[in-house]
Amino acid sequence: MSHTEQTTHQTNHHTGSCLCGGVAFEISGTFEHFFLCHCQRCRKASGTAHTANLFSTTASVVWLSGEDLLCHYHVPESRHARCFCKICGSALPLAKPELGLVLVPAGCLDTPLAMRAEAHIFTGSRAEWDDDLAALPQFEALPG
Repeated sequence: MSHTEQTTHQTNHHTGSCLCGGVAFEISGTFEHFFLCHCQRCRKASGTAHTANLFSTTASVVWLSGEDLLCHYHVPESRHARCFCKICGSALPLAKPELGLVLVPAGCLDTPLAMRAEAHIFTGSRAEWDDDLAALPQFEALPG
């Protein structure tokens, strides 16, 4: 199976949760895309260089606990929206039925993900400090 086939035909059943553990969910379906987004909105929402989002047109989300802790924010006059825990702020899956889309922040999954990111997107908006980060020293824990 080619890399493209692995990334575009990955059948998934995953569980996930937020940082405080108040929200838990299951995702069933196929993730068609896995992008690292460098747009300014995603950088502001994540506080880092990019978001890591899975996209599906067929997945379904079942909230196991904490549905009352979900907050949604939509940037006016845009398609940019996010779902997060109102206690800890963790990014959580967002269903956009009007677009036929489910967006899942990869970092909120608790189960292993066999898929690898397929592309960096909106690199024209990349932060000026986000250059050649792979060349930096790496540590398994906080150095010092």
